Amino acid sequence: MSDVIRTEALTKMYGKRRGLAGLDLEVRAGEVYGFLGPNGAGKTTTIRILLDLIRPTSGRASVFGESPRAGGPALRRRLGYLPGDFTVSGNQTTRQLLTHLGFLRGGVPASRIADLAERFDLDVSARIGSLSKGNRQKIGVVQAFMHEPELLILDEPTIGLDPLIQQRFLELVAQARTAGQTVFMSSHVLSEVQQSADRVGIVRDGRLVAVEAVETLRRRAVRRVLVQFDDPIPAEAFRDVDGVSHVEIHDTQLRCRLAGRADGLLKAVARFPVAEITVEDPDLEELFFAYYRGEEANDAA
Repeated sequence: MSDVIRTEALTKMYGKRRGLAGLDLEVRAGEVYGFLGPNGAGKTTTIRILLDLIRPTSGRASVFGESPRAGGPALRRRLGYLPGDFTVSGNQTTRQLLTHLGFLRGGVPASRIADLAERFDLDVSARIGSLSKGNRQKIGVVQAFMHEPELLILDEPTIGLDPLIQQRFLELVAQARTAGQTVFMSSHVLSEVQQSADRVGIVRDGRLVAVEAVETLRRRAVRRVLVQFDDPIPAEAFRDVDGVSHVEIHDTQLRCRLAGRADGLLKAVARFPVAEITVEDPDLEELFFAYYRGEEANDAA
């Protein structure tokens, strides 16, 4: 499988501040690649270099085998881009804006724009200036996908979208993958990446510290669990359960953290009458910390 995106020792300095520090990245054709990291890790800097919005200090980047600078407009017509700070303004309607953007990309059928707008509950007759942040973000999603580009580059794409629209967005990503398109998506939302990505790259201080299959990521992710029992439970019942830590028992209530498979915890819970179980989304910061600790251990070695 060929690489659609490749970077080698990619470095970007902002004066004395380092944005990227030798980033080596490979994104394969036809995959959904999740790009995870906290604010300031280098995700948006990477995307802007790939789009030739900024230039690297050193190192190399290529998209479809070409440098972003040399590829020019012909290369960018093969891309769909949604920035994390997508902004639109003016007195035109949503339909007029999307039609104009479609024309710039070689023409997009009006039916395609209408279908996507309906899917995202977007009123194409509304004036841009009257739209909420969430509706402007919907325009960003539609304009990125509407010309069915070979490569979608999405920077925090679901910011401002309500949960139902987020799910529709993930369905659109899945359809793009089925159609053979490549998706490179930065995100802070672990559950979003887990639902949609094939592989995940975790970036720290401008360097890639791990590349994992999504199943591996799930096994390492830490979930917070709350179990409400019918009767008080003994404190020792969950002390040595595989994958369970930070156990707190208060009368009829168990709070703990679960890493990896839930089999051991479920077997331990099943010994007592259960009223309710709540499992929170994996904690992204704890996941980063787990990988960063591993990277620091490697650096020390």
